[in-house]
Amino acid sequence: MLDIRFIRENAELIKAGATKKRINADIDRLLAIDDRRRTLRLQLDEKRAEQNRASGEISRASGFERTQFIEAMQHLKAGMSEAEEELAKVMQEWQALMLTVPNIPDMSVPDGDSDAQNLEVRQWGTLPTLEKPKSHLELMTTLDMVDFDRGTKVAGFRGYFLKNDGVLLSYALWQFFFEQCMKRGGFTPMLVPSLVRRESLLGTGFIPQSEEDLYKTQDDEYLAGTAEVATMGYHADEILDAHQLPLKYFSFSPCFRREAGAHGKDTKGLVRVHEFFKFEQVILCEASHETSVKYHEELTTAAEEIVQLLKIPYRVVINCGGDLGLGQVKKYDIECWMPGEEKYRETHSSSYFHDFQTRRLNIRYRDPSDGSLKFTHSLNNTALATPRFLAVLVENYQQEDGSIRIPEALVKYAGKEIITPARK
Repeated sequence: MLDIRFIRENAELIKAGATKKRINADIDRLLAIDDRRRTLRLQLDEKRAEQNRASGEISRASGFERTQFIEAMQHLKAGMSEAEEELAKVMQEWQALMLTVPNIPDMSVPDGDSDAQNLEVRQWGTLPTLEKPKSHLELMTTLDMVDFDRGTKVAGFRGYFLKNDGVLLSYALWQFFFEQCMKRGGFTPMLVPSLVRRESLLGTGFIPQSEEDLYKTQDDEYLAGTAEVATMGYHADEILDAHQLPLKYFSFSPCFRREAGAHGKDTKGLVRVHEFFKFEQVILCEASHETSVKYHEELTTAAEEIVQLLKIPYRVVINCGGDLGLGQVKKYDIECWMPGEEKYRETHSSSYFHDFQTRRLNIRYRDPSDGSLKFTHSLNNTALATPRFLAVLVENYQQEDGSIRIPEALVKYAGKEIITPARK
């Protein structure tokens, strides 16, 4: 959420940002409603002051004069009730409109409607050369690493069971990524809730924009699609110690996504599923654009270096305006090569938000220089999402005979160097 004063002073800039993000936000209507909100509040303040004066006069008056003052007070109260009722309606619309106002994208964000217009920044690695590369679906089914048929039977569309070496390789990836991220130091590891209240989703910007992708319980709670949601909610309504900033968290949780907007996309395999697992890095830092940019580059570089240790070819792209979320100022995607599809697929995302999320969640700190309260800045990075990354790994390490070589960096966690069909 942006500050309404900032919106009023930079209306044209906000409109341009919304256009770049391909987000419908009626800024003119918001400003008109805000004018009415401010007028009603001023009127109510004046009426309350008048009411206080009248109360004093009633206490001093007597007889007919007192009766007149009481009648005037009753008319004043009636007028106040009408104004309060109107203000409540105005505030309801004002709050709804405020939630639709997007953050302004960085100048370096390219224009575009979708991920097809994302701008490539760099590539790394050599693409594997296979005569007839197979998909992870075929490889893992043949090697009894996954069961999609029974997954669908038990969990419905996009359901799956990981089995045998599919489980072994998943655990190996989790251990490897956890160890590599914790080596960098400064991160607090956390296992966070997947079941969250609406406030945390509103605060992180997933509601109202992406509500159709969320699973909702009968108790009006939601299943989150990323550990970012619970991690950001951890410090909601708190004033943080400025000397502890930046606060860095390395969070893990099961994740759930309905994929409501993905009908017909990736209907088979492990790239797009309803239930998955994620390690997420979250940073809260001082309210400085330069500091946010510094940590954004650091998070992206850290994710790249881990992928490099696994020797998987990838590229980094800057997401275009139409591929940014409501609150993101800038976002990088790391897209790993998938030989079975002969194209790059997004596996990691790294974003910064300035104070968009923390203003909604009311996460502040006291500036040591002048004692003023400021909203922190927030960033997040997908360190690892499985089973999507498992699919990437399997396709890149497949051998001509259908076996899968385990990356050298994972051998100590997997306890083996190659996955072959089990002997009958």
